[in-house]
Amino acid sequence: MHRALKIFYILVFAILMALTIRASLAENVLAALERLWPDPWFLATLADATFAFATIALWILWRERFRARGWAIGFTVFGLGNLAIATYLFWSLHQLKDGEPIESLLRQRPE
Repeated sequence: MHRALKIFYILVFAILMALTIRASLAENVLAALERLWPDPWFLATLADATFAFATIALWILWRERFRARGWAIGFTVFGLGNLAIATYLFWSLHQLKDGEPIESLLRQRPE
């Protein structure tokens, strides 16, 4: 299961990176923001993503023993979104010891 999740997060990262590059080449993000800002669905989606990122950032801050690293990763989540989350989860899965259950990823802080 660890391997399948690692592959999943690699795919998430690769797909999001490709879509981000494609979007960046098509239109400047600030130009898109100016056009999208008045749209209520854009605002609802932005608020939804922001609260999800805050939830994950708080979990990361709790989980990391080194507070500076937790804060740095948390702020990175707000800047890079799911790219940062996929990277963090891949890295966290990679840190699990052989035979260690995935549940420990959620329940305990790494050593």
